[in-house]
Amino acid sequence: MIRLPTLIAAGSFVLAAVLAIFTAGFLAVAMERRSVEAITETLHAGGMTWAEISANGLQVFIDGTAPSEAAAFRAVSRAGAIIDADRLVNRVEIRRRDATAPPRFSVDVLRTTTGLQVIGLVPTATGLDPINDAIMAIENVGEVTNLVEIADFPVPPTWVAALDYGLRALQELPRSKVTIYADRVEVQAISESAEQRARFLATLERGQPQGVTVVLDISAPRPVITPFTLRFTIDADGARFETCAADTLAARDRIIQAAAAAGAQGVLTCTIGLGVPSPQWGDAVVTAIGALAQLGQGTVAFSDADVTFIAAEGTGQDDFDRVIGELSAALPDVFSLDGVLPTPQVDSASASTGPARLIATLSEDGRLRLRGRLPEGPVGRSVEAYARALFGAARTDIATRAVADLPQGWSIRAMAGLQALSQVGEGTMTLEPETLRLEGRTGDAAVASEITRFLAGELGQAAAFDVAVRYDEALDPVAALPTPEQCVERIQEIQAEGKITFDPGSVEINESAGEVLDRIAEVLPDCQHVRMEISGHTDSQGREEMNLNLSQSRADAVLNGLLAREVLVSNLVAQGYGESQPLASNETEEGREQNRRIEFRLLVEASEETDQAPVLEGENATGDAAEVPAGARPRPRPASLSGAPEQEDEAP
Repeated sequence: MIRLPTLIAAGSFVLAAVLAIFTAGFLAVAMERRSVEAITETLHAGGMTWAEISANGLQVFIDGTAPSEAAAFRAVSRAGAIIDADRLVNRVEIRRRDATAPPRFSVDVLRTTTGLQVIGLVPTATGLDPINDAIMAIENVGEVTNLVEIADFPVPPTWVAALDYGLRALQELPRSKVTIYADRVEVQAISESAEQRARFLATLERGQPQGVTVVLDISAPRPVITPFTLRFTIDADGARFETCAADTLAARDRIIQAAAAAGAQGVLTCTIGLGVPSPQWGDAVVTAIGALAQLGQGTVAFSDADVTFIAAEGTGQDDFDRVIGELSAALPDVFSLDGVLPTPQVDSASASTGPARLIATLSEDGRLRLRGRLPEGPVGRSVEAYARALFGAARTDIATRAVADLPQGWSIRAMAGLQALSQVGEGTMTLEPETLRLEGRTGDAAVASEITRFLAGELGQAAAFDVAVRYDEALDPVAALPTPEQCVERIQEIQAEGKITFDPGSVEINESAGEVLDRIAEVLPDCQHVRMEISGHTDSQGREEMNLNLSQSRADAVLNGLLAREVLVSNLVAQGYGESQPLASNETEEGREQNRRIEFRLLVEASEETDQAPVLEGENATGDAAEVPAGARPRPRPASLSGAPEQEDEAP
C-alpha cells in the first residue's frame, strides 16, 4: 500500500512540472509579443506601414508587399537590428513593376577612421564586383558592412561612369560620405587643413563624368587667429584692408559691405577663424569703419578687444573729439578705445590743435545730444549723470571723450551750462576754456534774464559767458491759449446750434442738454485761465422767489454736469438770476422761450485799489461799463533755475 508521504511527494513533482511548463509558455508568448510590437513600431516610424509582423515561438515573420526591393531590404535590415537575424523569416513580396520603369539605383557609402558601411541597390549586370574591388583597394579600411543588393533591371546609361567616379572619391577621402546615383554624385568630406582641402578639390574636379551632376562639399577646420586682428586704412591711395578677420560668414559679409561703403574697391577678403574676443566683433568693426569714413582719413586697428583709432595728421581737434566720442559710446562694452591724433611736425610756436570744447544740443522734442571733452574718472561721469537727470536717461545721447588735461572748473561750468540749457525750448550750449555760450529759443520772455542771473551767480560776475536766447511766440504755451473773448465766443457758437434746456419745473439735465454740455466740455480745458460765470435765467411765469431758486439750481446743475465730465471748474461760478434779466417780452411764448436760458459770461477781476470781488464783463464795481483789454491773458512767472517756483502774487 502506497504511503501518504509518497503520494504527496509525487504530487509536488507533478505540480512543479506543470508550473514550469506554464511559466515557459507564458515567457515565450511575452517574448513573441514584445518582438512583434518593437519591430512593428520601428517599421511604421520609418514609413513602412505595408509590413506585417507576426511570431511563432522564437521565430518572427515579416510579411507584406514592398513597393521596391530597396524598401524590402530596408525593412529586413531594421528588423534585424532589433532581434537576432537567425530568428527572422523574410516572407516579403515585391510589388510588380512595369519593365519600362526600373528602380532608381543608388549606393550610399560612409567611410570613417574605424570602418566602412555601404548600402544600396545596383543592377545585376554590373554586380557587386566594382564596389568590392574599390573597398579592397583601401588600406586599413577597418570593419566593412556591405548591405548592397542587386536587381535585374537595365543599366542606366551613366550608371557605370557615376559609380566609378564615386568610388574613386571614396578612395581619396578618409572621412567622407559618398552618395551615388546614375545622374548625380554627392561627396561630403572633412579635411585636416585648408591645404589638404585644396588638394582634395583639385583631384575630384578632374575626370568628372559627362552627364552626371557632381556636388562637392569638403570642409576644412577654421584657423585659430591669435590675436584676432583687423586693420583698415583710408589715405591718399584709397581705402583698403591691411588685414581682416571675422568669426562668421554673416560678420564677414557685413564687414566687407562696410569697407565698400567707406570707399574700398576691388576684391575684398576677410579670413574666417576662431578666437574672436566677442560675439559682437562684427558690430564693433562695422561701427569703427563707419566712424573712420566720417573722418575721411586715418586707420582703425583691432587687436582682440583693443581698438586703436589713428586720425590722419592735420585732422581738426573738434572733428576728432566728436568722432572718438561717438565711437566710444557706440562700441560694445567689452571693447576699449584709444584715440590717437598725431601732432603736426611744425614749429611749436605755430602749433595749434584747437581748444577743448563741450557741446550740448537740445532739440525741439526735448532730446539732448552731448559731445566733446569731459574730465577722466568720477568727475566726468558725474557730469554725464547730471545731464541724464536733467533731461531723462532715455532722452539723452552722450558720446564724450574723457581726457586728463582740461582747464580747472570744467565740470562745474559744464553742469551750470546744462542747467541753463534745460530752461530753453531748444538750443545749444558750447563750453570752451575761455567762455560759455548759450544759444536757443524760448516761449518765455523772462527766461533770458533768469539764465543770465543764474550763470552770474554760479560762475561769478567776472566769468565770461554769452546768452543769446530769443523769445519765440510759437513756443509760448500762454500765447497759444485762446483769449477770454475767444473762449466765450466758442461756447456761444455751440449754444447757438443747441441750447441747454430743461424740462418744465425740472433741474435735471436731459439728453439734448447733455449733448451740448459734452461739446462745451471739450472747449473748457483750453480756457482754464479764464474766469466765467454760468448764469441761469427763467421766464416770469410763477412766483419770483421760486424762479430765482429754480434758476440757481439749473446753473448749479450745469456746473455739476461739467464736473462729471472731468472738467476742472475752479474758474467757473454758478449764479441764478431768476426772471430779472429777460432778453425778450414774457407776454409771448416765443419771448418766454428766449428768456429761459443758460449763459456763459466773462468775469473781470476788480482792481487792487477798489478791493472788490470779480464783476461781470461790461460792468465795473459801481455798475458802470468796464473796459477789458482785447486778448488779455494771465501770464504765470517762470520757475527759477534752481528748480523751486517763485512765489506768485496773490489775487486781489
